Amino acid sequence: MSRSSKGLLAFGLVAVVAAFLAMPILAVRALVAAAKAGDEAALERLVDFPALRESAKTELTTRLMSEMRGDSRSHDSALGGLGMMLAPMLVGGAVDALVNAPTVAAMVRTADLPDPAHPEAVPEAEAAGEEDDIRQSYGYRDLNTFVLTLTDPDRPTEPLKLLLKRQGLFGWKLAGIDLPEARPEPAAA
Repeated sequence: MSRSSKGLLAFGLVAVVAAFLAMPILAVRALVAAAKAGDEAALERLVDFPALRESAKTELTTRLMSEMRGDSRSHDSALGGLGMMLAPMLVGGAVDALVNAPTVAAMVRTADLPDPAHPEAVPEAEAAGEEDDIRQSYGYRDLNTFVLTLTDPDRPTEPLKLLLKRQGLFGWKLAGIDLPEARPEPAAA
């Protein structure tokens, strides 16, 4: 093999590795740009909605169950047990209604989750420049998971983590969510 062939092969290998590592960053930038522009067609291409819904159902059900277990009132009544049995179905229905392109766009713009009590209300940035205040950071969780962390400066301890999963060799789609840790409610006096 000639010297120029080896150099060309090495350059090609470096280019493939660079593209392999840079593609999730490009996907994150495309997701944020589509969310800010309200481009639902682009969001449909960038989000794996069935996977995102399943992730949201799991996260919300886990959080709800842990909150119910921590509430001493739920252990004292038969309704508490019924609530724990029905919680996954209620969460599932709410998530199916809420996880769509406009809601994903609002989550990216505001770093906030929609209110399950009002599924028709999509959160909007309160002030015109507020969505520019959302801090973004990102990095690999593992070779096939890339995390976009969105933090509202008004709630720095409650970041919203959006998980992009590898689709094929170079493709990435939003496919999961990590909710902020639930803060314990203050005890009533």
